[in-house]
Amino acid sequence: MLKRIGLWLSIAIGLGSCSIDEIVPERFYPRNDHEAYLHALKQAGLDATALGKEWVAASKRPFEEEINVKIPYQEAFIVSDLEPDAHGYRFEAKKGQKILVDISMITVDTTRLFVDLFRVESDSLSVYKHVASADSTLKLGFEPRKHADYILRLQPELLRGGQFTITIETIPTLDFPVIGKDENAIQSIFGDPRDGGKREHHGVDIFAKRHTPVIAPVDGSVRFVGTRGIGGEVVWLRDTKRGNSLYFAHLEEFRVKKYDKVKVGDTLGTVGNSGNARTTAPHLHFGIYKNGPIDPYPYIVAEHERVEVFEPDTALLGKKLRFTNRMVIYQEMDIKTLAVDTLQNNQEVEIVAVNHNYVRVEKPRNGSGFLTKSQVVEK
Repeated sequence: MLKRIGLWLSIAIGLGSCSIDEIVPERFYPRNDHEAYLHALKQAGLDATALGKEWVAASKRPFEEEINVKIPYQEAFIVSDLEPDAHGYRFEAKKGQKILVDISMITVDTTRLFVDLFRVESDSLSVYKHVASADSTLKLGFEPRKHADYILRLQPELLRGGQFTITIETIPTLDFPVIGKDENAIQSIFGDPRDGGKREHHGVDIFAKRHTPVIAPVDGSVRFVGTRGIGGEVVWLRDTKRGNSLYFAHLEEFRVKKYDKVKVGDTLGTVGNSGNARTTAPHLHFGIYKNGPIDPYPYIVAEHERVEVFEPDTALLGKKLRFTNRMVIYQEMDIKTLAVDTLQNNQEVEIVAVNHNYVRVEKPRNGSGFLTKSQVVEK
């Protein structure tokens, strides 16, 4: 793969609490299992051996050789047990989404896999913040509080390997706030012009029949119930987990009062057209605020459908293949704009991962990338 120029400077480890830039459940708090294992190698005098040095070097490769993936992503991959190995996945995470990572072992083995998530603090300085670790089931979940790039590193113990599947996907962090409706009911989005362009729309409008229940999309505390300005009959709800203020406007009636504690799914009121919406069809104006307005769309609308379990063609994993003609391998699956290398006729590569339509290959002397399955033939 293409290597970034620069030194391996630091990986900041945060233990015992989650980062201010992510919401990380306690079960996924960053752990130092990887560092503890390295310490054990040192205690045994193995860190100075050739294999020990290769294991340390392998732990850095995910930060130096990019495997860029776009969520949702799913593949089966192989980890070598013949030499120290590590896999790394770099992806973008967006504010308002919950990122879910699920790793499963295909082969029956007792391989211990260290799975750690790092936020990219600086590409130019090679600085990364350790923000989460997978639990004992090899699952991991977190919510970014800002748009950022992340690197997920997977590394087994020394001379242990196997075949695994990995799924990285997203779900909205909040439930949809109108009963029986989904994104198809949204007819006005964040940023749309209002009053002839004098102001912008700071929310989304969800259209539904009058008296349709408006529900709490998150556990919270009711901060205001009443009539206020152009919003008409409104409810303000404090998201106790994220610190956001949620705004529900143009209601027909209320079902809560100030200071009520509510759970996800509790009814706050009903859809109406109060305030400056009296000349429009009934709808809920839903907004999110924290140091200013935030686009609520990614918080309530799924960016993609949930990923289905797939049965990978594991027979390809670890296979040595040759190309029937000159081929270009690409840095990102589906986006053929970042060429990694050109492979000559009959050049040998090894398949290290497969998914529905693509394979990820590595050359004997570094360099890896994506190809379609139809582009390779078995040696």
